[in-house]
Amino acid sequence: MKILVFQHLDVEHPGVFSEFWKKAGHDIHTVHFNRDDTIPPLHGFDLLVVLGGPMDVWETDKNPWLIREMSAIRTWVRDLDKPYFGICLGHQLLAQALGGQVGLMKEPEVGLATIRQTEDGVHDPLFAHAPREMEIFQWHGAEVQTLPEGAVVLAANAACPIQAMRVGRHAWGLQYHVEMTATTVAEWSAIPEYRASMEKALGAERAAGLENTLAPLLPGFNAMARTLNDNLFTCVTALT
Repeated sequence: MKILVFQHLDVEHPGVFSEFWKKAGHDIHTVHFNRDDTIPPLHGFDLLVVLGGPMDVWETDKNPWLIREMSAIRTWVRDLDKPYFGICLGHQLLAQALGGQVGLMKEPEVGLATIRQTEDGVHDPLFAHAPREMEIFQWHGAEVQTLPEGAVVLAANAACPIQAMRVGRHAWGLQYHVEMTATTVAEWSAIPEYRASMEKALGAERAAGLENTLAPLLPGFNAMARTLNDNLFTCVTALT
């Protein structure tokens, strides 16, 4: 497969998914928007993966590339009808690009949380073989507040009612993070916007211990990522 990755920050990369893709022999092309990379012609790729970042979807004055990124997402999903997988900001960009609305939460959601699949989620191929209730890792202060046309909610919790969604047949967005590796917390904590939201949500003491808290849970998170990855590529293969 040829995978096109939209990345917004050097430390917010595909994480454990890169290991899966390289082992499977997939061809990965990354557009680094923080380096002002050019988006290549879209037709030659099989899957678009859009990752997280500290910026918000409405901050187009500070990050003018968000406009061309959302235009490319619209073309990919609406015109080319190809598979899409978005994480955190990538989830929000999917909604905003296709006519939904993203806004700030009352309080940021950082650290461990529990989400539950909706009825649509239970029957969605992305969540095949996944438990209905899942402990996951969060780091966000914005959320999808209005779904775009043709979208369904796949998972939710009280803090954020749209934790996962599908738009159309095969464009998926996850608000939470499944790509984590052993270095994720340390790398993200070095980003001022992320550290501020972490300390606001957890307090200074719990924030300082977050890496140790998550370490024993990492094998389970990686297994969850493997299941999602396998399900995603089953869907992509069926379309190619």
